[in-house]
Amino acid sequence: MGVMKVAIGDALLTSMWVFSMPLLTIFTAETASFLGVQTLPLAPLFISTVLVSILVITFSAIGEIFGGASFNPAASLTFHAAGLGKKTPPSSPWQSASRPRPQGPRNNLIKQWLVSVTTAILVITGSNFTGAPMNPASAFGWAYVNSRHNSWELYYVYWIGALIGAALGAWVFRFLVSPPSTPPIKQKKA
Repeated sequence: MGVMKVAIGDALLTSMWVFSMPLLTIFTAETASFLGVQTLPLAPLFISTVLVSILVITFSAIGEIFGGASFNPAASLTFHAAGLGKKTPPSSPWQSASRPRPQGPRNNLIKQWLVSVTTAILVITGSNFTGAPMNPASAFGWAYVNSRHNSWELYYVYWIGALIGAALGAWVFRFLVSPPSTPPIKQKKA
């Protein structure tokens, strides 16, 4: 039941994320208008970052209820391909060597805020390019709203390309960063 719970959670969270992403622009504009800061150059960026942080924190909490579900299918694939899951074989050398894994901030709010700021920066710097952003669910949400979701070409860009890119990136990470596996030590029988 654990795998089914996570799979259902992934499907539910991805659907909710696809639904909420097109609303982000509307909420950003309405919030800026309400606060009277729509003429300030960085105000929409700041408001979007705060709203995305709230969404990421909310969706992460819901994902934890579902046993680790994610709203980004590419991220799930990436972590499993890189061996960064809690119960994956590549994580075993870290545990057996009694070395702690590299850790980031301990505060969940700071972690989520850093993810949101990084996402906002990467999306803004890559906004002139065509194709999917880092989250294929977000890209598909916008494509659906703009009626650009019904061609195979965009299906490849929004889903297949993102998932293949995530897997390749994870495997390169595993190759470059993961510690080499140590052969098991043979014990002599008495």
